Amino acid sequence: MYPVNLDIRNRLCVVVGGGAVAERKTTGLLTAGAQVRIISPELTATLRQYALEGRISWLSQPFAPEDVADAFLVFAATSSPEVQAEVCTAAHRAGCLVNMVDAPELCDFHVPAILRRGDLVLAVSTAGTSPALAAWLKARLEQDIGGEYAVLARLLAEIRVNVLGLPLSGREKKMLFQKMLDSDILAWIRDGKKELLAAHVQEVFGHLIPVGRVLDLLWTERNP
Repeated sequence: MYPVNLDIRNRLCVVVGGGAVAERKTTGLLTAGAQVRIISPELTATLRQYALEGRISWLSQPFAPEDVADAFLVFAATSSPEVQAEVCTAAHRAGCLVNMVDAPELCDFHVPAILRRGDLVLAVSTAGTSPALAAWLKARLEQDIGGEYAVLARLLAEIRVNVLGLPLSGREKKMLFQKMLDSDILAWIRDGKKELLAAHVQEVFGHLIPVGRVLDLLWTERNP
């Protein structure tokens, strides 16, 4: 499998099925900004609420091949092997990528266990062979990767915007960021030691970037 992050904002993703698995797939798609269409006569309470709120479109009917004609991604999440196969065939004929629940060998892509910390996204995949192991590893990462990583990612993004325009070689820029991360920076963020963080950023980058403004912005977001 080729790991890749897809930008599915405002792209149509079709989920066939209305049970717990379909709910889980739909929630992840909504988090990523997708337009979601559910095909199922019945829905879980959560999916029904999504429909009432206008967060998803719902076709309360059995699956038909034309339901996936304009989709970007298709998820087959029913309990019927016959319907699953029908969805897969229709999706491929329409040129869509399809994910089939409980049939990793028939999937065009797998959905990993995902841990989000702001713009930082960690994905754990076993190529669909062991979702339990992926979930277990995600739970272990959740214990070690806290909210300070989201702040660090935001800080580096703000600094990078300024550094990209500097008359430095790619190697010189890389070394600056390596030096930036070679410290107790995560502990300083976690413990709210803004002065130590600012001093470190100033030591690494000098007057190349407006350190104070960047840190003030980050601390406002961290402590609204």
